[in-house]
Amino acid sequence: MTHGMLLGGIAAAAIVAGLFFLRFWRATRDRFFLFFALAFWLEALSRVLIGLSGSLREDAPLFYLIRLVAYGLILIAILDRNRAHRRR
Repeated sequence: MTHGMLLGGIAAAAIVAGLFFLRFWRATRDRFFLFFALAFWLEALSRVLIGLSGSLREDAPLFYLIRLVAYGLILIAILDRNRAHRRR
């Protein structure tokens, strides 16, 4: 029970963080914020899927793959931002 509540709380916090980044993206149209919003939503999806799976095992390949994509988006956002500043 406690693990499910924690997973739900983490998922809700990740969704809210994604919404904040989406708001910043809408204001600036900077891809950096869009990539971060997508990464946080993928993290929330991962937590929801873990909770729905019933096993509460985070070491399944599917969950690692989702997180790998999310962290990859963050890395792409940072690299893209640094490349954009070098061009200026």
